[in-house]
Amino acid sequence: MVYDKLMVLDVLKPHEPSILELSKKLSSVAGVGAVDITIVSVDRRVETAKVTIEGGDFQYDKILKVINDYGATVKSIDRVSFGKKLTSP
Repeated sequence: MVYDKLMVLDVLKPHEPSILELSKKLSSVAGVGAVDITIVSVDRRVETAKVTIEGGDFQYDKILKVINDYGATVKSIDRVSFGKKLTSP
C-alpha cells in the first residue's frame, strides 16, 4: 500500500535558479505529486523559502540531492505527515 506524504522544508537558496526552475525540477522526482515554494525572506545574496512537497512515495534523499544540486541548503524539516490520510496543520 502507498501512503501519502507531506513534507515542509526550510530552505536557504541563492537567487538563481528561480523558484520556478527549482519547483519544476522537484516535481519531476519520482513519487512527488505537488510542490509549493513560498519565499519567506530575501537577503542580498540568498532567499529563505518554505518548500512543501506532497506525494505518494518520494524519497527524502532524492529531494535533498535536487535541492543541493541547485546550490541550496535545507536548514530544517519543519513538518512531516505520513499515513493513509494526511493530517491538517
